[in-house]
Amino acid sequence: MSLDGWAEESFTAAGLTRQTFRKGTGPGVVVVHEVPGITPAVLAFAEEVVAAGFTVVMPSLLGTPGRAPSTLYGMSSMFKVCISREFSTWAMNRTSPVIGYLRAVARHLHDDVGGPGVGAIGMCFSGGFALAMMVDETIAAPVLSQPSLPLPIGKARAANLGLSPDDALVVAERATAGCPVMGLRFTGDKLVGTRFATLRTLLGDRFVAVEFPSAHKTDHSVVTEQRQQEGVDRVLSFFRSRLLPAA
Repeated sequence: MSLDGWAEESFTAAGLTRQTFRKGTGPGVVVVHEVPGITPAVLAFAEEVVAAGFTVVMPSLLGTPGRAPSTLYGMSSMFKVCISREFSTWAMNRTSPVIGYLRAVARHLHDDVGGPGVGAIGMCFSGGFALAMMVDETIAAPVLSQPSLPLPIGKARAANLGLSPDDALVVAERATAGCPVMGLRFTGDKLVGTRFATLRTLLGDRFVAVEFPSAHKTDHSVVTEQRQQEGVDRVLSFFRSRLLPAA
């Protein structure tokens, strides 16, 4: 699947400049890709969000947009995640610096298309980013798919959400005020660790968990490589309910 039909531009904010790809009409949704980058499966998911009636913006944070995944490509991208200062790969209780950029992307999109707010979904290394983006009130529909940072080495990291204490407080306050958070995972995915338990403690019944039994040890990417149609449908329904209230 190619990026034909997607408008490419360079967007600068918070000291970072990255490519972004945009398509669609209607309220905005920011789709943040997983490792190794904007793969054909990520693009296929983004096309479904567009078809559901949304304007999608995909920032390219890693890799070559449109390139298919491979073992070597995945390892190379993961190495960049581990050494980049943009991502808090190991640190606990710290919001990744790239979040400032993603919040700016969401604000820019909302200013352009309007609506009650913007949706955001992160996957894998970016899975928790939608939660951190929620500190900005522009984000009205945050979705965490297999959140995997900080890397779950040890029990403390496996439970950590990758949020500063101040950001965690704001997230909890927004949830209490009425903004739900959706999370998706395979139950046997060790990269997710025990973060869903942490999310339930932080957010209470405002956390909507969508969980699938693991058929294989490698099951990880709920809406892309190991796609679960029910999961995709639940995400689209969540975006509709939050961003298209009249529907």
